[in-house]
Order: sequence, then C-alpha cells, then structure tokens
Amino acid sequence: MSFPASLTIPSQPPFSPHQNQNQPSSQHSILIKNYKPHDIDLTASWTSSISHHCRANRLSEAASEFTAMRVAGVEPNEITFVTLLSGCANVGLGSLHFGICVHGLARKLGFDVGNVKVGTAIVNFYAKCGRVDLARVSFDEMGVKNKVSWNSMIDGYMRNGEFEEAVKVFDEMPERDVISYTVMIDGFVKKGFFEQGLKWFQEMQMDGVEADYVTISCVLSACANLGALGLGLWIHRFVIKKVFRDNIRVNNSLIDMYARCGSIEFARQIFKSMPKRSVVTWNSIIVGFALNGNPEEALEYFSLMRKDGIEPDGVSFTGALTACSHTGLVDEGVELFETMKRVYRIIPRIEHYGCLVDLYSRAGRLEEALHVIENMPMKPNDIILGSLLAACRTRGDITLAERLINHLTESGSRTDSNYVLVSNIYAAVGSWQSASNVRRKMKARGIQKKPGVSSIEIDCTVHKFMAGDKSHTDAKNVYRMLEFLSFELNMLGYVPETSLNEQYEHD
Repeated sequence: MSFPASLTIPSQPPFSPHQNQNQPSSQHSILIKNYKPHDIDLTASWTSSISHHCRANRLSEAASEFTAMRVAGVEPNEITFVTLLSGCANVGLGSLHFGICVHGLARKLGFDVGNVKVGTAIVNFYAKCGRVDLARVSFDEMGVKNKVSWNSMIDGYMRNGEFEEAVKVFDEMPERDVISYTVMIDGFVKKGFFEQGLKWFQEMQMDGVEADYVTISCVLSACANLGALGLGLWIHRFVIKKVFRDNIRVNNSLIDMYARCGSIEFARQIFKSMPKRSVVTWNSIIVGFALNGNPEEALEYFSLMRKDGIEPDGVSFTGALTACSHTGLVDEGVELFETMKRVYRIIPRIEHYGCLVDLYSRAGRLEEALHVIENMPMKPNDIILGSLLAACRTRGDITLAERLINHLTESGSRTDSNYVLVSNIYAAVGSWQSASNVRRKMKARGIQKKPGVSSIEIDCTVHKFMAGDKSHTDAKNVYRMLEFLSFELNMLGYVPETSLNEQYEHD
C-alpha cells in the first residue's frame, strides 16, 4: 500500500488517549509497547488519535498516524475506515489520492462490500471529491445498503449536477424519508433551480413525508430567491404549527425570505420575537434593512449587535458598508472598513472591496473608486467593474470608462451587461463608431446580450417574462394590456425617450 509523498511516516506511534499529552513521545513509545491487550484496545487508541486530527481538518497528520498504525501491525476496524474516509470527504478533491489508498485497503480487508458504514463512507468520499462515477461503482458493489447509502448516492449526483441520475436513484430507492426529499430540494436550490426545488417540496407533501427544519430552510431559500412572498407566507403558517417553530435556523431563514421579498416589517417582527439570536440572525436583519432602503436602521442594528455582545463578522460589515453607501456616508464607510481590518482582524474579501467601490462611485468620487480597484489584492469581478461603469455612465465620464475597459479585458469577462454599459456610454455622447467597436468585440468573443427578465408572483406561482417573448399562456392579454397602457400614457402627454441610433446594434 502506498501513500502520497507529502504524507510522512512518523518514527513513533501516536499518543495514547490515556497518556499525558505533555510527556515526551519517546516515553509514549515505551508505554505503548508495555501495554497488554487487557490494558487497552490498541485499534481504538490509534483510531481515537486519527479521529482527533480529522476533526481538526489535519488530514496529513491523520494519514501519518494511520501509516504508523499499519507499521506497528495494528489492524484498522470499521470506525478507523469511516473516520479516515469522512476526513477525506471534508477536504475534497485534494484528498483523492490518499482516499483511494484507504479504499484499496478497505477492499483488501473486505470492508467496502461487507460493511454498510464503510461502503457508504466510500460513496460519500468519492461524491464530495467530484468522482461521482467512482461513487456509483462503489454503491453498486455494496452487499447491503441502508437509507443512508441511498441518500448519499442521491446527494452525490445532486451536488455534481447530474439531476437525471439522482432522480433515477430516488425512484429506485426502496423507501424514501425526509432526508431523501431534502437532498433533492436542497440540491436543486443550491444549483439555482428554485422552481424545481419547490416542485419537489410539493411532491414531498403529496407523498405524506413530514418536513423537518432543514427542509423548511431549503424551501424558504427558494422562496427568497424567487421573490415568492405568497408561498413564503404559507410556509410561515406551516412552521407556526410545528415543533421547530422556535428553531433559530428556521427563523433566520424567515427573516432572510421576508427581507429579500421586500417585506422588511415582517422580517423585523420575526427578529423581535426570537428569544435567542445568533450572528446570522443579526446579519440577516442588517443586510435586509440595507437592501430595502432602510440604511439608517441597518446601521442602528449594527450598533445594537455590538452592544448585545455579538461580534460582527464579514457579512455584518458587508451590510453596514452597503448601508453607508446608500446613505452617502463615505467617511463613515471608510472608517468602518478600516475598523473591520484593524480592530476585528477580518481580512477584506472581494465583496468588501465591492462595497467600498460602490461607496465612492455613488458619491461621484470615481478616481478614488478606481484607486481601490487598482490596489485591491485580487482581480475585480464583473459586479465591481459594473458598479463603477454605471457611475461613469451617470456622470458621462468616458475617459475613466475607457480605462476600465482594460480591466474588463484582463479579467476575461464574459458578462454581457458591462460591455453593453460601455457601448451605451459611447452612444450617449454620440460616439457611434466606438459603440459599434464594443459591439463587434462582444461578437468576436461570442458574448451575446441576454434579454431582460422580469417576474411576478400570482397565487403562489411565479410568472417570468422576457423582452419580446410571447410564449406565456396569457401573452395575448399581456400585450393587449401593454398597448392599452401605452395609449393611456400617450394621451396624458408622455413622450418616450428617443431611441439610440440602432446602427451599432446590427454590426
């Protein structure tokens, strides 16, 4: 059996759980050798030491302990294999080689096929490392499968985006439980297929499977992303009747759902009714206020959070910085940014730099915003560049916009909106040739302008509309109403803005 070169074999066996950790390792070796079988189960001792490293995400040390265990002639048991494979699964792709070695030994000893816990751990390990093909081979070879095995295989397909295969395994499953359905719902929601997630929740209800707090949190996340307030209200009424109505995770999800659906007052009511609050609770309400046009309250709750003894994290500062941006409090925002670094020792992430760029951009201090972009430790993303480009368009600053084009090129951006912004900036000042060049550059890179999408919720159903799309079942009535509204607006004296020269649109 071989191990990665980076995993060194220790010269001494691991510490015994009964040994004082402050004693030298040489004494340890002597004590281990002097133990008699009735004094200690050596397999349990080594496994305990391996488990300690795995729980602390020190897989390399755990691998070294396991290697030394084998050198000492101590045989691993099912707990040893499950512990190591779970540690590999938590690390992910970087542990693939070592995990394969562990699987090889498990197969040699007959644990992978004959022991359901080890077999399930192998399936889970391969799935989390992105090798769902190997997970399926291992799953098919298992002599005995339980619900956890089936759910692990479904989860493996879902997390790797192979939805059809996940549905097939789900349909083949002898007996489905709440975890089976939650895995399907959560998988679709995390991949951005929110409507599918809600459909699976409906299937779950029809199948008579009782939802738990994890299921409800997933469903509320789907409602939040879709803006489905009606369904969110129904879920809230559903929660009130359940034993987990006071579950802090469910209440956090409710605050987030109401805030993102624009019902900030309902979010506030949930917040005030909670007997216990976590940092996530405070973050949800702070960000909710900031995004719903209540920046003063966002900053007030940020202050209350600190007074309540809850230490803010990176998300808390994102909400507070967003609030400063929306209220034009530039100096206060910059001070918050420095406090985050200096006092709380939080390393700014790209979203914090994005807030800083937006803060300067909204205040018209475009050069300072550009200075942040040029000096941040990571490459700017499309959102940050778009924020400053939008400010350039508002203020007609073509010179700065042209400087930003270089950043767009360097980042390899394929987001259509920023290129369209640049094109529109040129078009707004009549520089049609430059606007046309940007459009040609988009076409050369295979970037197409995506149509705008709007949505509305009616009777718990979300209806989506795209510009020029007539596929909706009520399209005729929709367009008839639009014509009527246009007629009414014209009668009242409304004159639409002159369309930009469309020449560059068709280059």
